[in-house]
Amino acid sequence: MIVLQHEPGEGPGRLAPFLGDATVIRLYAGEPVPTVADALVVLGGGMSVGDISPAEKSLLRRCVDEGRPVLGICLGAQLLAEALGGRVFRAPQKEIGFYRVRGSAEFFGTDSFVPFHWHGDAFTLPPRAQPLASSTLTPVQAFRAGERLVGLQFHLEVDELVLAAMLASGGEELAAKGVEPEAIRAEAQRELARTEPVAKHLFERWSAKATR
Repeated sequence: MIVLQHEPGEGPGRLAPFLGDATVIRLYAGEPVPTVADALVVLGGGMSVGDISPAEKSLLRRCVDEGRPVLGICLGAQLLAEALGGRVFRAPQKEIGFYRVRGSAEFFGTDSFVPFHWHGDAFTLPPRAQPLASSTLTPVQAFRAGERLVGLQFHLEVDELVLAAMLASGGEELAAKGVEPEAIRAEAQRELARTEPVAKHLFERWSAKATR
């Protein structure tokens, strides 16, 4: 299994225990993108899909074409949506903070929860994909195409360390949006514990499909 990490400090977080002996490719450090993967996780990042290298998009496209399991998170979900024929676009407003989504209890173990969000782009539901979650600001928050391709716009992988890295690197963006880091940290003390079983339910489900 290959994990593509775009930003320093923003690793798999709570997803890590479900990845087995996965190889993490530190794209921010210039590590080369492999040409093949048995399964693929594409993490988030501050860039847009238009900034992503052809090599990364080629690997993702190959995994989709070969029926390999793919889990895309935030930017990764946008890339997966694009690879499946969806349209990625600038959202009407950035969504930064803890916001409620409603979704599939089968996939998340509950039909309502409050994950962490940090994105300025959104995407349409790809052809032949099924929606898994939505929110007031973002109609398509998660989707699946079959059982092995899953995209999440929000960040269920975030733990305290990953959140701290995101807040430390995104100070200017937070200030421009008028978001107080301390307010996010305060919410995190409550919501991260509440979303931990949601993350476990989804990541266990996906990893079971990815490793069989």
